[in-house]
Amino acid sequence: MMRSLWISKTGMEAQQMQLDHISNNLSNVSTAGYKRTHAQFEDLMYQNLRQSGAPQTEQTTLPTGLQVGLGVRPVASSRTFSQGNLQQSDNALDIAILGDGFFQIQRADGTTAYTRDGQFKLDANGQMVTNNGDTLLPGITVPPNARQISIGQDGTVSAVVGGSTTPQTLGQAQLANFINPNGLQAQGGNLFSETASSGAPQVGNPGTNALGNIKQGHIETSNVNVVEELVQMITTQRAYELNSKAVQTSDQMLQRLSQL
Repeated sequence: MMRSLWISKTGMEAQQMQLDHISNNLSNVSTAGYKRTHAQFEDLMYQNLRQSGAPQTEQTTLPTGLQVGLGVRPVASSRTFSQGNLQQSDNALDIAILGDGFFQIQRADGTTAYTRDGQFKLDANGQMVTNNGDTLLPGITVPPNARQISIGQDGTVSAVVGGSTTPQTLGQAQLANFINPNGLQAQGGNLFSETASSGAPQVGNPGTNALGNIKQGHIETSNVNVVEELVQMITTQRAYELNSKAVQTSDQMLQRLSQL
C-alpha cells in the first residue's frame, strides 16, 4: 500500500514543477523577446513482479508480465522559440528579429550572450547597449551629432552626421543562430549563453544563411499565450488534485487495515 503513496507523491511534485513553468510564463507575458517554456516528464523505473516470457511450466511461458510503475519525474525544460508579435515603438534603436536568430551581447565579464530583446539604447560613448548596459556586438558607435538613424533589414546602421545630407554607414548588426536553440542556457536579463548542447553560434548578416531580417522601430513581444497558459493551469491543477486524492485514498485504506 505504501507504494501508491510514493507514486502519487511523484505525481504531485511533477505537477508542481509544471505549475512553476506556467507561473514563470505568465509573469513574463510582457517581457520583450521572452520565449515560453514547459516541463517534460518521463516515467520512473518499473518493478517486475512477474517477468514476461518467464517459464511457467516445462512446456509454457508467461505471455505477459506483471509490472508496477514507480511514478514520474521531470527531465527537461523545453523552450518554444516561435515568433512573438511585433509592437511598434517610437525609439529608432528598437529593432526586432523577423525569423530565426539572436542578437549578440558582450557582457561586463567579456563573455558573449544572446538575446531576442532588441530594446537598445546609447551609452555615454555612443555605443548601442542593452537596458543593462551590455554592448551589442559587433560594436556600433553613433556620433553625438548624428540624426535620422536608420537600421536596414540587412542590419546596416546608418545616420545623417553633422551638416551632411547624405547618410553615413555606422556599422553592421549581425545575428547568431544555433543548431539546437533549446540547448541554450537561460541566464536571466533576457540573455542566453552557449552550451555544448546548443552547438557553436553561426554568425551572419540578417537575411542570410536562414537568419531573420531586422525590423526597425519595433519590439518583439513575448510569445506567451495567456489563454493557453490558463487552460494548462487548470489541467495541471486537476492532475494535482487527482494525485492528492490517490494519497488520501491510500491513507484511508491503511487506516482501515490498522483497525482490523
